[in-house]
Amino acid sequence: MTEQEATAQGVAVRSGGKPALYVVATPIGNLGDVTLRALQVLREVDVIAAEDTRVTRRLLDRHGSATPLMAAHEHNERSAALRIVERLAAGESVALVSDAGTPGIADPGSQVVAAVRAAGYPVVPIPGPNAAATAMSASGLGDGRFLFCGFLPARGGERRSVLGELVAQTAALVFYEAPHRITDCVEDLRAIFGDDRSLLIARELTKIHESIHRCRLGEAVQWLNADDNRRRGEFVLVVDGAPAAAKDDDAGAERTLRILLGELPLKQAVALAAKLTGAARNALYEQALAIRKDGQG
Repeated sequence: MTEQEATAQGVAVRSGGKPALYVVATPIGNLGDVTLRALQVLREVDVIAAEDTRVTRRLLDRHGSATPLMAAHEHNERSAALRIVERLAAGESVALVSDAGTPGIADPGSQVVAAVRAAGYPVVPIPGPNAAATAMSASGLGDGRFLFCGFLPARGGERRSVLGELVAQTAALVFYEAPHRITDCVEDLRAIFGDDRSLLIARELTKIHESIHRCRLGEAVQWLNADDNRRRGEFVLVVDGAPAAAKDDDAGAERTLRILLGELPLKQAVALAAKLTGAARNALYEQALAIRKDGQG
C-alpha cells in the first residue's frame, strides 16, 4: 500500500487500524499554518479534545470541519484523560489539541498522553507549528543546539535561581513569557547572564503584529520600555549560550572541587571551591554529592 493509498483510507491506518490518540499541532497564530495532515485527522477522528473548545471551533469553522469537541485543559486534564481512554475503549479515535502549537509542550496534554499509553492505545504525533522552533529559526543564535526552558517561575527569586543554574549552558536558551512579566524577566536575564549576551525578543509570532528584535541583554529593557506595544502579546525569548570558555571554567571548577574533596569534608570543600573558582555554590554542592556517590573524591 502506498502512502497516498494509506492516507486516503483514513486516520485509522496510521495506527494499524486500532483506535488511537492523535496529538495534533495547530497554528500558533496564523490559521493558514495548519498542515494538510492535521486537517485530515481533525476531520476524521470521532472527537477532538481541546484546551479551549471555542478557540478550536474557530479553526474547524475556517477549514469546514464539524467534528465534535470535548474540553481537555489544565484544570480537568486528569478526568478528561479517563474519558478519552473510555472513548478509545469504545472504538473511537481522538485528536488532542491545545489552543496553539503542540500539546504537552508548555501546554496541557502530557497527562492525557501518559494515560492513553498506560491503557495500551497508540499515540500518533501529527507535527506542525511550534513557537520555540519558530523563534529559534529566526534568531541566528548558537550552532543549531538549543535548550527549551518553557515558562520561568513567576516569583523573582525563584526565577533568578533557575536562571543561575543555566548560566554555563553553551546551547541557546529558549523561554516563553507573558506580557505582564516580560520586563521583570528580561531584567533578571541581564542580571544573571550579564549585558553582553545576545537576546532575541519574538512577539506575537505569525500574527498581525509579529515583531522580532535582536539586541544585547544590556539594551533589552530600554528597547522594551521605549514603546508600550513592545510589551504586549505572547513572547518567546532566545538567549545566546555561554561562550565556549565557560566550559573550560566549569572543568577547572570541577578539578578544584575534586582535589579539595580529597582533603576536606564535603561542605568545606564546596565553600572553598566556590571562593577559588567563582562557580555557583549550589551547583558545586550537587556536583560534590555526585562525585562522592561515585567514589571519585
